[in-house]
Amino acid sequence: MKRMMIIGSPGSGKSTLAKLIAQKEGLPLVHLDKLFWQEGWVETPAEEFDRRLAEAVDKDAWVIDGNYTRTISMRLKRADMVVFLDYPRRICMWRICKRILKHYGRTRSDMGSGCPERFDVSFLQYVWNFRKHSREKILALLTDAKGKQIVHIQNKKEYRHFVKGL
Repeated sequence: MKRMMIIGSPGSGKSTLAKLIAQKEGLPLVHLDKLFWQEGWVETPAEEFDRRLAEAVDKDAWVIDGNYTRTISMRLKRADMVVFLDYPRRICMWRICKRILKHYGRTRSDMGSGCPERFDVSFLQYVWNFRKHSREKILALLTDAKGKQIVHIQNKKEYRHFVKGL
């Protein structure tokens, strides 16, 4: 596998898994949040984001983590494998809260420059409602992804098994 997508709810471990895969497989790593967020939590305009993403996707090898559901099809066309981290809301919310406390006021390595971790109610609402609003769209896109290797991980045991097989 030379081109791998990691998708799932915020707090599911996308960036952590993407970093692990990139290291183990020697693949370039692309964090969609780095492409999207500009300093001070300013969104990149859609056309510019799409251009940046197209440049990344056109390369021969990559691991890309992030959802940005509008652009899943663009990545899916070139991906060899998709890993969908599909954990329950309680796990993702817990991990997000831990992440906020651990990194508050500092910019994480998987985030755009100048975007320090913060407490954001609208983001927490997005995480809370992810399964209700985004999960079915993602599953439908993956169902239509003929010829792609799809790995649907829903618990720690499946995650460990996948990582062990890398």
